[in-house]
Amino acid sequence: MSLEELVEKYIASADHVFSEITLVENCAGFSMGGVKSVIELAKAYLQDAKYYRDAGKLEVSLASVAYCEGLLDALKTLGMVRFEWPRRKEGKNKEESEK
Repeated sequence: MSLEELVEKYIASADHVFSEITLVENCAGFSMGGVKSVIELAKAYLQDAKYYRDAGKLEVSLASVAYCEGLLDALKTLGMVRFEWPRRKEGKNKEESEK
């Protein structure tokens, strides 16, 4: 898989998550304002990834979308949000699977 294909796959996965993400109410010890701030930061990293992709700076784009995914995974791991990463398509190799 080329760097360009990898960037596209990760950006599409993050876009998918933002289309379905839900906040978990009453997260013990966490303010909803703080959770929303982290989500907005993740969205900003995704926008950076798209900007750098369009500018042809694919390495920076990949780093930006990786930061986005890291923030989303942290929120999910802490039980603050719910979402699922897209699953791999039927018949594709494991290496080609989507997150």
